[in-house]
Amino acid sequence: MSAATMPATIAVARKRHAELAAEIAAHDASYYEEDAPTVSDATYDALRQELLEIEKHFPALAGAESPSQRVGSTPSGKFAKVRHRVPMLSLANAFDEEDVRDFLGRVRRFLNLGENDELAVTAEPKIDGLSLSLRYEDGKLVEAATRGDGMEGENVTANALTVKDIPNQLKGNVPKVIEVRGEIYMDKADFAAMNARQEKAGEKVFANPRNAAAGSLRQQDVKITASRPLRFFAYSWGEAPELPADTQLGVVEALGNWGHRVNPLMKLCKSVDELLAHYRLIESQRATLGYDIDGVVYKVNSLDYQTRLGFVSRSPRWGLAHKFSAEQATTVLEAIDIQVGRTGALTPVARLKPVTVGGVVVSNATLHNEDEIARKDIRVGDTVIVQRAGDVIPQIVSVVTEKRPRGAKPYEFPTTCPICKSHAVREERASGKTDAVRRCTGGLICAAQRIERLKHFASRSALDIEGLGDKIIEEFASGGLITYPQDIFTLESRDKKSDSRLEDRDGWGESSVTNLFGAINARRNVALDRFIYALGIRHVGETTARVLARAYGSAGHFRDRMIAAGDQAGESWQELTSLDGIGDIVAEAIVDFFDEPHNVEVVDALLKHVHPQPLEAVSRSSPVADKTVVFTGALERMTRDEAKAMAERLGAKVSGSVSKKTDLLVAGPGAGSKLKEAEKHGVEVIDEAEWFRRVGNPS
Repeated sequence: MSAATMPATIAVARKRHAELAAEIAAHDASYYEEDAPTVSDATYDALRQELLEIEKHFPALAGAESPSQRVGSTPSGKFAKVRHRVPMLSLANAFDEEDVRDFLGRVRRFLNLGENDELAVTAEPKIDGLSLSLRYEDGKLVEAATRGDGMEGENVTANALTVKDIPNQLKGNVPKVIEVRGEIYMDKADFAAMNARQEKAGEKVFANPRNAAAGSLRQQDVKITASRPLRFFAYSWGEAPELPADTQLGVVEALGNWGHRVNPLMKLCKSVDELLAHYRLIESQRATLGYDIDGVVYKVNSLDYQTRLGFVSRSPRWGLAHKFSAEQATTVLEAIDIQVGRTGALTPVARLKPVTVGGVVVSNATLHNEDEIARKDIRVGDTVIVQRAGDVIPQIVSVVTEKRPRGAKPYEFPTTCPICKSHAVREERASGKTDAVRRCTGGLICAAQRIERLKHFASRSALDIEGLGDKIIEEFASGGLITYPQDIFTLESRDKKSDSRLEDRDGWGESSVTNLFGAINARRNVALDRFIYALGIRHVGETTARVLARAYGSAGHFRDRMIAAGDQAGESWQELTSLDGIGDIVAEAIVDFFDEPHNVEVVDALLKHVHPQPLEAVSRSSPVADKTVVFTGALERMTRDEAKAMAERLGAKVSGSVSKKTDLLVAGPGAGSKLKEAEKHGVEVIDEAEWFRRVGNPS
């Protein structure tokens, strides 16, 4: 976003920021919850970059509710779950050289480095595979876990033990505990040979090496995993009380010395020009490498710098993935389908004549919304150029108008819901702009919304009810077994009294019914943030749900305070909007949800069956754990970003404003209105030196 297009006032910026947040959240829901992504990597990152640019110019808008701050995918439910001791976060993406220069510029500014201060950065190929964390104790492999959603992954220890590239015992002088992280992948030649064997045997043929690697590692029959030609590159680490070096390169070299394979193309670079030159070298070798890569990864080499830089919710500040350019192909648009999501959004999806793009057979593409269809003048029957960037649904870049069939008519976007025939409208925003998304007004009378809300409630990121997948929910909803979320938890008792037992249905039996009821009962105790997220409140993603869970502690307290927050002149509203990242847009969405009596009835009914558990503090031993901290004034020993990152690592909740709920104000020179508010509410005020004394100046 250029300076010319940057919103001129914070009011205008807030509206645009909310629009972007809503659009990104919708794309996240499509990708992570519905397994039906609707935009390419490039389009998604362009939206997120615009949002970040706005936050850069208007820091008050930066907050935890940004739906772009989410990680990876959710665990499949096929394996036992593993809670990562150190989160496995994804890297921010770059698609051009300017993004790389901006990245290094941000790092220098964050660390207060001058132009002549050295900033060494490693560069290595970005393997197109499946992330894996390997835990070694006394040099022995004791646990292997996929990344999952970054916080929780799948336990695939037995499978990992069969991979020849993964040493079961490290060699040499190794730490007592070390979590080695890297990428499971499959060589191109091995992939081709395996697919030939699969086809000859009449078995499943994989679309590409990455899918083959992921599917092979996640086999419940370990013998199948052992028979597949899986490989592993180590490039990072998780929990590691002791490290063998103080640099990224040094630790990776140690991983190699201990018996792991590390990538020989990894290089230490001292300038942005050297980084970009190595990127171009790797890109030129892409076709001749024996494995698939989709970019180059950059990491700040100094581990001390990495610690200071810390993380945002979605990714580390010290790393960047520089993606290769998208791949394109030409095909024919055969139809446009309209899908209705759980919020009523009408999403157009292009049905294409199947075409191979970058080694993957593509038959669907995103059309974003009706404005995008009109802007590109996309018509059924058109020959279109399709672009794929990453493992997401492709987008239509443009139309080959000279090949347009005679009589092709402009597409008319429906103004009624294709499911319930209710009016479909585009909301008018406070800014005067019309929402880009058209939504069904049918609410719970719309079968698509009702079913999609149930799917969301049971999904892996929400209550994660194993065995209650999309098809089962559709079956139960259409058969009248479940209408509202609470019906899930009364299903077993109702089934026992029914003349038509579930086990007598086609496709069901005593064992499958017992397993389903067991899975439902296992989720009667669930983390509070998952419960809040499962409610499906608009604009409340996983990160925002976590903020709310930490702030309110219990489901009952959260419910009561959100109902009370309907009075925007009252204390509850002020408390809600003072939370870091909870702006007016998100707060109003939460209040609107609890202002609807039907929603409160659903929550109350659920709480008779589900017992949400409070979240643990990030750091139990920290003197500021669970305290609400505000920073104000000029900080001399750390930047504001460093201060916030440090406090969050120590388990504190960082707020942007002072209220009666604030525990501590850290005030530097030039502190103004926040200092006065702290004195008014009797909040303890300390300076920067006292902050470091209390927290022990953690590294």
